[in-house]
Amino acid sequence: MNNNYYAILMAGGVGSRFWPVSTAEFPKQFHDMLGAGSTLIQKTFSRLSKLIPEENIYILTNERYNDLVLEQLPMVKQAQVLLEPAMRNTAPCILYASLKIQKQNPNAIMVVAPSDHWIEDENAFTANLQQCFNFCESENALMTLGIQPTFPNTGFGYIEYDKTNQHPIKKVSQFREKPNYETAKSFLESGNFLWNGGIFIWSSKSILTAFEKF
Repeated sequence: MNNNYYAILMAGGVGSRFWPVSTAEFPKQFHDMLGAGSTLIQKTFSRLSKLIPEENIYILTNERYNDLVLEQLPMVKQAQVLLEPAMRNTAPCILYASLKIQKQNPNAIMVVAPSDHWIEDENAFTANLQQCFNFCESENALMTLGIQPTFPNTGFGYIEYDKTNQHPIKKVSQFREKPNYETAKSFLESGNFLWNGGIFIWSSKSILTAFEKF
C-alpha cells in the first residue's frame, strides 16, 4: 500500500433530501440506508482503505458529528477528524485539509470524496481510482471521476468532456449545474456528459498551486 495516498471524506452534510430519515442531528452518512449492515460512511471508509492506508484517511465534518464519526469508525484517531464550525462552503474546507496533508507529506496524492455514496462495483471504482492516482503522480492535474449516466437525471450536476480526445482520461470542458429534464435528455444524446459525483483526485502540490492561482 502506497503511503503517499490520502483521502478526505466530506462528512458534514445534513442530507436534507432524505428527511425525515436524515436529520441535522443524524444525517444520512451515518445511516445504513440500504440495510447492508454498514452505514454509508463505514462503506466509504472500507472502500477507500483497499487502496489508502487507514491512518491516511481524514474525515472532514461538522463539530456536532465528531462523536458519531469516532463511534462509527473506531479505527480513526481524533487527529484524523478535521472539524469545521459550519460546512457552508467546501473550498475552504478542502484547502484546510490539503494544507494539513501537505505539511505531513509533500508528495501526497489525495482523493476528496463524499461519505454518503453507494457504489455497487467497488472493484471497478478501486481500479479507476488507482488509474487517477498514477496519473496525478506524474502530471500536474486536477482530476474528477464521472459517473456514466443511465437516464436524464435532474438531481445531478453534469461534467461535459472533450469527446475528440480518444484517451481514456478525458479533458473536462465544463461543469454544468443540475439541468431541467429536457436539458438532461440533450446531455445524454450528446454522449459526452457524465454525472458529477463530487469525487476529485490531485496531488497536494497541484491543488495548492490551483488555490494560489485562482
